Amino acid sequence: MAFSSKLGSLLRQNGQTPMISSMLNTLRCMSTSTKKLFIGGLSYGTDDQSLKEAFSGFGDVTEARVITDRDTGRSRGFGFVNFADDESASNALSAMDGQELQGRNIRVSYANERPSGPRSFGNNGGFGGSRGFGGGSRDDSSF
Repeated sequence: MAFSSKLGSLLRQNGQTPMISSMLNTLRCMSTSTKKLFIGGLSYGTDDQSLKEAFSGFGDVTEARVITDRDTGRSRGFGFVNFADDESASNALSAMDGQELQGRNIRVSYANERPSGPRSFGNNGGFGGSRGFGGGSRDDSSF
């Protein structure tokens, strides 16, 4: 994945932006399994079982999972579907991308594997703004 990021930087520097997205998606598909699909734009009423049912017509679905908020348990509006083989995933992607599922037009793409190692929260540690934990201003001289 680092290779595709570096390639993207080089292409942008050389002014070849129109083909970057296409090339990077091709590299991602070549470097990872193409059996796992990302499903975005899900209705909050979609659960694991209804997601699996929606995609099972394209082949053997080994797992279907709607991602939920760990605190509230509410759907975050996206999920993943794993197929037993690449061809089923490809057929599902072609047929389902942009289609309506439970009243919402969904987006289907190949899932990008999360890089291994500790999760990064950006330069500010994931907390509000660049001024510390709460994001508000404070006078450091009082500490």
